[in-house]
Amino acid sequence: MIPTRIERLFGDLQQPRRAALIAYVTAGDPGPERTPQIVAALERGGVDLIELGVPFSDPIADGPVIQAGAERALKAGATLPKVLAVAQVIRQTSEIPMLLFTYLNPAMRYGFEKLGRDAKTAGIDGCLLTDLSVEEAAPYVESMRAAGLDTVFLAAPTSTPRRLRLVAQYSTGFVYLVSRTGVTGERAALSGLLAPLIASTRAVTNLPLAAGFGISTPEQAGAVARIADGVVVGSAFVRLIGDNASDAEIEAFARALRNGMDHGLD
Repeated sequence: MIPTRIERLFGDLQQPRRAALIAYVTAGDPGPERTPQIVAALERGGVDLIELGVPFSDPIADGPVIQAGAERALKAGATLPKVLAVAQVIRQTSEIPMLLFTYLNPAMRYGFEKLGRDAKTAGIDGCLLTDLSVEEAAPYVESMRAAGLDTVFLAAPTSTPRRLRLVAQYSTGFVYLVSRTGVTGERAALSGLLAPLIASTRAVTNLPLAAGFGISTPEQAGAVARIADGVVVGSAFVRLIGDNASDAEIEAFARALRNGMDHGLD
């Protein structure tokens, strides 16, 4: 299979070693026309990969900031087909890797095979269904891989050894490590659970490991970059967007995170 943009990205970052900066944005927040501009600002600021979130009315894994972003996007008329249309607009001017980040319900309603086909056409490189149990993931994985898309799964501090092995088996591109239990959101300090989770996941896979949930400052991003292959920042960006930050402000915050990560590897 031809390597995806996600796989090529992590390959390019191996020598010299550099962690990927991954930004989550809710597509359609505050309006569908705004998202491509936000992604362009993030890319200028040094973001390596975009998690393009599909707004959902029952986002059980998300904290209040991303829930508010989803509500704004839904009010603006965002739907899964419109998110794919937004991805297509982004892809006209950018080759940045994009991971579609959604819940099981919208994906099932759309249809796995159709989603894989349409996401690939739109320029998406992979999918993550945040509430899909890895034990029940085989049909979804088959459809996505048939379309040439990566399938990224979550591993958490509560994951059993058996579940970690399944995550390793079904993941391509990278594995998303949830750095702590609970929902998304900015935190004052990093969880002490992340380093043991990285060690146990590295024991079962050679895939890159990206950590998210609670990372919101350059210092935190730098600390994670020392031990993981990717750093995921979501709520901090969504909060900026909710505050009507300018493109320049979004770009500047991304650059601060990138600088924190690069200094963390010095």
